[in-house]
Amino acid sequence: MYEDIELKKVGLELMFMTPEKGAVDNWITAVELAKMVELPAETVKKKLNILKDAGIVSVRGINPKYWKFDNYSFQRMDENDEIFMLLCSFDDVDFDRYFQY
Repeated sequence: MYEDIELKKVGLELMFMTPEKGAVDNWITAVELAKMVELPAETVKKKLNILKDAGIVSVRGINPKYWKFDNYSFQRMDENDEIFMLLCSFDDVDFDRYFQY
């Protein structure tokens, strides 16, 4: 699998989502997420659906939809799964983006 930079951005942002970032109980809309990762909302929605199909993102609501990363399901993914490997590849990740020390 090629490295899908946009999918990785969306996945990691959701993975490290905190209430301090404006999400309610770690649920966030695609539009809010798009602003955070600086990608078009349509691109973010497509990436969210890929993550949902992989079983690691939950969605609730209709309009707007709220999205949340599912750590439990992520930890149980096959370690050879392409999405799992993508989200666990931290070589180029700036953790300061996700954590305040």
